[in-house]
Amino acid sequence: MKNILITRLEKKPVEELPVEIVERKGRGHPDYIADAIAEAASAGLSIEYKNRYGRILHHNVDKVLVVGGQALPKFGGGEVLSPIYILISGRATAEVVLEDGTVEKVPVGPVVIRYAKKWLRENFRFLDPEQHVVIDYKIGQGSADLVSVFEREKKYPLSNDTSLGVGFAPLSETERLVLEVESYLNSPELKSKLPAVGEDVKVMAVRRGDEIDLTVAVAVISRFVRDMDEYLCVKEEVREEVHKIAERITSRAVRVYVNTADDPESGSERSVYLVVTGTSAEHGDDGATGRGNRVNGLITPMRPMSMEATAGKNPVNHVGKIYNVLANRIAERIASIDGVREAYVMLLSQIGRPINDPLIASVDLVLEEGAEFASAKYEAEAVVEEELDRVVELTDQIVQGKLRLF
Repeated sequence: MKNILITRLEKKPVEELPVEIVERKGRGHPDYIADAIAEAASAGLSIEYKNRYGRILHHNVDKVLVVGGQALPKFGGGEVLSPIYILISGRATAEVVLEDGTVEKVPVGPVVIRYAKKWLRENFRFLDPEQHVVIDYKIGQGSADLVSVFEREKKYPLSNDTSLGVGFAPLSETERLVLEVESYLNSPELKSKLPAVGEDVKVMAVRRGDEIDLTVAVAVISRFVRDMDEYLCVKEEVREEVHKIAERITSRAVRVYVNTADDPESGSERSVYLVVTGTSAEHGDDGATGRGNRVNGLITPMRPMSMEATAGKNPVNHVGKIYNVLANRIAERIASIDGVREAYVMLLSQIGRPINDPLIASVDLVLEEGAEFASAKYEAEAVVEEELDRVVELTDQIVQGKLRLF
């Protein structure tokens, strides 16, 4: 048995607390862009390394900065005056000593820039990575001896850090609502219906008892609105769409507020949330890796959270990434055990220790009234043990983009 500790947590489930606050920064938010570019760079390097050498070599490109540009949106049009600047930084293996002793260079810079532009093209309709964005990199370049890499390879890699991964399940009604709202506002279905809705969507919810206030910030693309009246119509349509989602998810009273900083009485484009490209990063809003959503896609101050950024870290042995993904997976499985209302999972690594053998795997269970702890504990231990022994499966799933990371 690994270092697994299962305890019963005597606390009210989040659903029963008097106040709950939940946030999600959507796809076009500058912090989300920073996370996504970091992860695109890591995935690109991982693919390049595997294609060349059959394995993922050491890298961490988890320090990305998005510096806002300047734009001039106008009703019916607008232009970008100064591009967004994106800096990718970290460390990566740039030289490899092959088995015959020759040294081969890895084009680290071109790889991370290519994959960053690819992500931008695939996720924005009106942000041109060639015209509207400047992508730069400052990556410390290391080297690797391929022979020693093969010799060191074990079934379970050794943790490259002492770090904490945190997960919980199930999501509360308010948490699911926030996720669903952002997901739908950035869906192809909504964009075809309301093309003026940009990719930069942020959703903040506060639940007081059985009443939920949803504050939604939606960047509106200027080319699709001819005047203030059309802009206000888009806002109202967004509000109605959000209400439809809320009615499907909850029976609680939900109030929806859209772009609350607007001052439409002024009649000026500058007094409302208009953008040219779909993101507020075009005009002054900055972003950085790790300031956005956690692995479950949310920012949840009422729950335990790790401050660790998952994006950009290598998916082989960087437990700052792997343990956060794994903790959420374990929590989801444990939450389905009979009698368990909530599961909270914390995985603590120790540098140099195999990643399937954490220093501690701590699980707190909130049980239904009358549920038997001993039975839930036994099943939870089995889940933790099984998932730890399958941890290496996460690497390919992460590289292939099959798992949510932010």
